[in-house]
Amino acid sequence: MAYQLYYWNGIQGRGEFVRLALEEAGADYVDVARHDQPGLGTDAMLEILDKGLNSTIPFAPPFLQDGDLMVSHVANILFYLGPKLGLAPSDEGPRHVANGLQLTITDFVCEVHDTHHPISTGLYYEDQKAEAKARSTAFIDDRIPKYLGYFERMLKQNPSGAEHIVGSDLSYVDLSLFQVIEGLCYAFPNAMKGYQHRYHALAGLHAAVRERPRIAAYLASPRRLAFNEDGIFRHYPELDAAS
Repeated sequence: MAYQLYYWNGIQGRGEFVRLALEEAGADYVDVARHDQPGLGTDAMLEILDKGLNSTIPFAPPFLQDGDLMVSHVANILFYLGPKLGLAPSDEGPRHVANGLQLTITDFVCEVHDTHHPISTGLYYEDQKAEAKARSTAFIDDRIPKYLGYFERMLKQNPSGAEHIVGSDLSYVDLSLFQVIEGLCYAFPNAMKGYQHRYHALAGLHAAVRERPRIAAYLASPRRLAFNEDGIFRHYPELDAAS
């Protein structure tokens, strides 16, 4: 039975971290909200958010259905899928290291979101532009270097080599770091200009993931939604660093 991924139609958002793992593994999956057949579509997702499945009610998308099991939250979904898709270390200890790294990415993604919605998700960006500018300036000056510097150190300190962040093989964390770099380069092109010279290992990982056959095919396909100003990574020129 195909995995069923539930996420908002029209945006990459947090669902993209799960999509990349499914695509790299060549897994059979249905992106439920992007289909309008009976039993699919956004209404099917909203029904689960309202009524749940087998006594499980996810708080918000993304969530993944595998048979009768419902798994929510990006890091939790990837912790579940990783071993099944061959995208997680085989030993328990490194699997938990990978999960910790993915949770750190989750924290970073939350901070990315708050650059354009620092006060409330219930307000439009236009209602909080001044606060967003202040938040983005601090994010560019302090938070991007802190997080990317951390991931760079983890790559360089990997005993198996800097090609991957955990162990000697590709993991879902590598795919998620690729997405983080893609998103930052879209949202903050000036701030990210020349990042390759500051974060050599991360740049190498990003380039290597992009060249993987299944990822390259996915990126060139209509399944890969374009970044836009409804998602997490948004490009507002006024929030970027000066050119």
